[in-house]
Amino acid sequence: MSNQSSVAFVRRDILPPAPPPPGQAGVLLWIRENLFSSVTNTLLTIFSIYLIWSVLASIMPWTFNGIWSAGSLTECRGIRDTRGLESAACWAVINERWLQLLFGFYPTDDRLLSSLFYADQLSAAGGLEAVFGAGSNATARIEFVSAMKADLSNLTIFFFGYWRPLLAVLLLVVAIAPILYASLPRSMLLLSLAYPFVGVFLFWGGSVWGPVTAALGLVGALYVGRFVSGRYGLLGGALAAVMAFILFFLNPLGVVGYSGLFPLFPHVKGLLAAVLPMGLPAIPSDQFGGFMLAIIIGTAGIVLSLPIGILLALGRQSTMPFIRWVCVAFIEVIRGVPLIVWLFVASTLLKYFLPPGSSFDALLRVITLVTLFSSAYIAEVVRGGLAALPKGQYEAADSLGLDYWKSMQLIVLPQALKISIPGIVNTFIGLFKDTTLVVFVGLRDPLGLTNAIRATPEWNGIYWELYIFVALLFFTFCFFMSRYSMYLERKLQTDRR
Repeated sequence: MSNQSSVAFVRRDILPPAPPPPGQAGVLLWIRENLFSSVTNTLLTIFSIYLIWSVLASIMPWTFNGIWSAGSLTECRGIRDTRGLESAACWAVINERWLQLLFGFYPTDDRLLSSLFYADQLSAAGGLEAVFGAGSNATARIEFVSAMKADLSNLTIFFFGYWRPLLAVLLLVVAIAPILYASLPRSMLLLSLAYPFVGVFLFWGGSVWGPVTAALGLVGALYVGRFVSGRYGLLGGALAAVMAFILFFLNPLGVVGYSGLFPLFPHVKGLLAAVLPMGLPAIPSDQFGGFMLAIIIGTAGIVLSLPIGILLALGRQSTMPFIRWVCVAFIEVIRGVPLIVWLFVASTLLKYFLPPGSSFDALLRVITLVTLFSSAYIAEVVRGGLAALPKGQYEAADSLGLDYWKSMQLIVLPQALKISIPGIVNTFIGLFKDTTLVVFVGLRDPLGLTNAIRATPEWNGIYWELYIFVALLFFTFCFFMSRYSMYLERKLQTDRR
């Protein structure tokens, strides 16, 4: 013991943590705790694996052995038999008809296509005016366009033939972006305000002065209301704005059979078009179709139904009996009738309630009824958010001396809408999927076009491939809305920061 020196040892560095024992961390631990934690869970896991394997064993070969190049279902089956396959998807119908599923019978810009990619044949046929002019032969034009599209690829037709709807959708994304993401420059909101007029011009075409005149009319009505409200109060300004809107876009004297001076809109539009004619070829609504139609109806319904639904929710809680009764009656009547019934009303009965001689576009009628239908559901979702707020929030707004609209804008509605985000987005997703119901009123939605494709001799008897393609398109849009809802909920969780 005396030969041994005892020296005190002090560790200066902390030892690194030792790895956990095998099976106590990572994937193995998760599998043991979640899939094989008991006899019952083990049996259910084995059964689920067997069920999933049985389904995938049938679906995966059918999917990945698919045939992409064929001119008909019969040709697809012949290629399948030649390869010795038991089953194979005929994706050739998507490869051939995906443009029709996206755009329906929306016409392509044949002048642009022929000028860019078919110039030699166009010159041989006599030029643009000889082929596409007013006095050209319709049969020769159809034959020329058919030969041109047969030589061009679908991607070329997609980017250049359908440049108008593509540009409209691209601008729609840019216009929605500053509304969805607050980090973007607020100056982009000017494009959001201008997009409804730009989008209508690109989709429907016609004179450029139509949407320009409509925008000037709306801005003029707002300025009239603002000017009058400065002298006669908010109510006087609102009445003045409504009257200016009616005089510009409607004919208030039509009920007594007088016409000519009002509405002012066609007179101003005609004057501007006579001075400087500009525009795009007009395309009627009955040529709209495909997934483009679902985007138009769904986007318009979502954008318009939210503010209307908020006003209805506030009106249902109003202390003024007349406003409350009107809002309650509207919400209960709209919610108590299926959407398909309202669509039939829009397509057949709505025109009987319009002034004599007035025309109301079929697609616009459908958008109007879809918007009103969705707004009734949004109103109930927002009302739930308002009811979830503590009474102290309303009292806090009163203690600050805020009037009704200021308290709603600054204190109550921001919190109520935050609570209502899941329900609002769920209603929007349901609205977007319900656009397929327009097939029952004669509009060519994606499902309606699948029937038209299957009615052709080449693709008669094909089902799953078309439905899967349409389902993937709808799933993509609905999944984005769901992800954005989750992002917005995380961003607004101020109580947990």
